Amino acid sequence: MSSYRSIVLVKQVPDTSNITGSAMKEDGTVNRAALPTIFNPEDLSALEAALEVKDRFGGTVTVVSMGPPKAADVLRDCLYRGADRAILVTDRRAGGSDTLATSYILSQAVKTVGEFDFVFCGRQAIDGDTAQTGPQCAEKLGVPQVAYLTEIIDVKDGFATIRRALGNGWEVVRAKLPILATVVEEANEPRPQAAIRVMRNKHKRVPLEVKEGETLRDEDRLEQWSLDDIGADLSRCGLAGSPTKVFNVQSIVLKKEGSVNVAPTEEGVRGLISELVKDRALG
Repeated sequence: MSSYRSIVLVKQVPDTSNITGSAMKEDGTVNRAALPTIFNPEDLSALEAALEVKDRFGGTVTVVSMGPPKAADVLRDCLYRGADRAILVTDRRAGGSDTLATSYILSQAVKTVGEFDFVFCGRQAIDGDTAQTGPQCAEKLGVPQVAYLTEIIDVKDGFATIRRALGNGWEVVRAKLPILATVVEEANEPRPQAAIRVMRNKHKRVPLEVKEGETLRDEDRLEQWSLDDIGADLSRCGLAGSPTKVFNVQSIVLKKEGSVNVAPTEEGVRGLISELVKDRALG
């Protein structure tokens, strides 16, 4: 059996279903402390895609996340589901990174991990919805990208055969490894956490999670990298390397103001259309 090396890029994101007016700081960056966090849904699908490659064709799964120490939560979750290795890139100098800076930092982390056959990431993160980070990482890594992956059909002789979504249909492509693939949420159903893996990994932490006076045993240590550890150019990281600026986020609540009953007749429908045209909802 062949052995394929998969790297998965995952992100802990604010729960955007609970956005409030305090979601942004004055400098235009996300106020993550004001929002509950979750595992980015499509990144979870990307993890499952990597685990499927491991199950079907053999190999290893390494997970990389960039964020504050709290992001170690998603790394533990990855270990619970079957990942072999988990690495957190955390550095205050990376704060405020847009997709350009983030993709640079993540690509440097991937290069630091070493040789790979697959890099998987979610199509997009729900806190930005740009779908830019994955393709930008592929460009910086100098590898082909396959966007909107829905199924890995086969991996053989140094090529991956992949089905990908096209909006109104799908296509099958054959790509020479190594590649980067962005995965859509509909691609699979992520497996649950395994009890034995939870028991084995529940105490794992990065050094920054350790409180004063505590000690961290080697077997409980999650890998923690700084920008220096991945050889990053600081001018390309954080706010310094981020041309994108967010000036404002608004929380808009739509309120119902009365209702109108429309008769299920030709005259009633004609009247409804007329009102919608007047309100500029149509036309």
